[in-house]
Amino acid sequence: MFTEARVLHGHRQVVQFILLPSADLFRIAGALKMPLKGRLPVSHLAAPGFFFGALSGPRCIQVIVTPQTRRFTEPLPLQSGAVLPAYELVYETYGTLNAARTNAVLVCHALNASHHVAGWHADAGGQPLARSEGWWNNMIGPGKPVDTDRYFVVSVNNLGSCFGSTGPTHINPATGQPWGADFPVVTVEDWVHAQARLLDELGIDVLAAVMGGSLGGMQTLSWTLQYPERVRHAVVVASAPNLTAENIAFNEVARRAIVTDPDFHDGHYLREGTLPRRGLRIARMIGHITYLSDDVMNEKFGRNLAPTLPAARGSLPPKGADPAWGGPAPDRAASLAPTQPAAHGSLPPKGADPARGGPAPDRAAFLAPTQPAAHGSLPPKGADPAWGGPAPDHDALLDAYRYSTQDVEFQIESYLRYQGDKFSEYFDANTYLLITRALDYFDPARAFEGNLSAALARARAKFLLISFTTDWRFSPARSREIVKALLENRREVSYCEIDAPHGHDAFLLDDARYHQAVRAYFDHTVGAALTGEVTHG
Repeated sequence: MFTEARVLHGHRQVVQFILLPSADLFRIAGALKMPLKGRLPVSHLAAPGFFFGALSGPRCIQVIVTPQTRRFTEPLPLQSGAVLPAYELVYETYGTLNAARTNAVLVCHALNASHHVAGWHADAGGQPLARSEGWWNNMIGPGKPVDTDRYFVVSVNNLGSCFGSTGPTHINPATGQPWGADFPVVTVEDWVHAQARLLDELGIDVLAAVMGGSLGGMQTLSWTLQYPERVRHAVVVASAPNLTAENIAFNEVARRAIVTDPDFHDGHYLREGTLPRRGLRIARMIGHITYLSDDVMNEKFGRNLAPTLPAARGSLPPKGADPAWGGPAPDRAASLAPTQPAAHGSLPPKGADPARGGPAPDRAAFLAPTQPAAHGSLPPKGADPAWGGPAPDHDALLDAYRYSTQDVEFQIESYLRYQGDKFSEYFDANTYLLITRALDYFDPARAFEGNLSAALARARAKFLLISFTTDWRFSPARSREIVKALLENRREVSYCEIDAPHGHDAFLLDDARYHQAVRAYFDHTVGAALTGEVTHG
């Protein structure tokens, strides 16, 4: 244990950091709760090399899941004053609800994710579809941190999305045309009300836990305020009590890129038979920069130049043989493993399940392209079967700058263009506008003159908050704000700050310390409150 002096609001504070070499403190329910009153919260930092115990390894089971749809005929009043008429919610469930109906866990999704958080979708023969893995499949499932042998997990696609639930691409019953820009603005609070209606339909009165990362964490926090009597535990990962001005600025630039695209047509592009792909590409590129840390970008790309190959200009290699690639072009669906699951914009292959937004990529390939040139990196020297023949000459590819303002010069440029191209093929522009605005509006302290402690006084749940040191979009300081406000209300809080290099995307990736912290919390704190056994059949 060591201490560090900090200044908070003009006062010198002493902060204790505890390195946890094992899960011993976490294995006792509530061991990481911090019953501090009126002081800056203690930060439990898992430093590199310090792990929360040894993982036994979840069973490798390919769980097949099928999306379900529930239609609601009762209109939904929205915070804006508008009313959404009859609507549909697409959702998935995992595990079995116990006889007492006390083991339900609601998982809330982030900006461009969907209800498909775990498992696989199936083909016509009942076999798992390739690349259809849920975006949080490393977290949720049999034997995983959120163990579906013990918990009944529900995941809902939010209103306004483009992955199945009613949104801008659906038909407006008043006009017979796609909603487009006429779809009403929705907020985090509106989503929570809709989710609560679905849980009512499923016969779930009280949730063992609500869980989410990023925007999903905001929904989790909102659940504890809108329905405090229905939430026993809240797991808030890589999130914040509101957006900073900088974050709102990023969202606004992305929205301007979309609405100024000539193909946007005031949000009614579907009626015109067009899509504002250019704007979406730029929006995705902006967003993706904020999801990664500077360290990861420098380590992976640095100032490396892009080779003079088709992918270097941000496009996919042509189908079939191509001498520029040294042989047959790489498989287009596998030419680049995206940097993280669908929650932040991975591209499903065409023809994938639209209700989910496409299968998630192989997370083991995080920042490691399966085809070097598609990522802008150089092919290996000499013959390489993966290239279908001899690799291009390295010196000729990287001998000098192109001295062009239009062509791709650096590998990071190629990478961002590729991410933008993918995103523009499966995400809806109006959905992007709606969801980023919902992010902007979320601010529970606004009704309390900015006093977060007063805003969180309504919460009754026990909390686990997790942050990552290199996440500069939702920094650990924002999580500590929530922890401090909860402690001032004498709520039970566990806080874990993980030293991880991956930036905001860390909440989607495999990290033994992070996953074991969640596992321990669900095994001992959430699990201790369960009543009733899981019933099968």
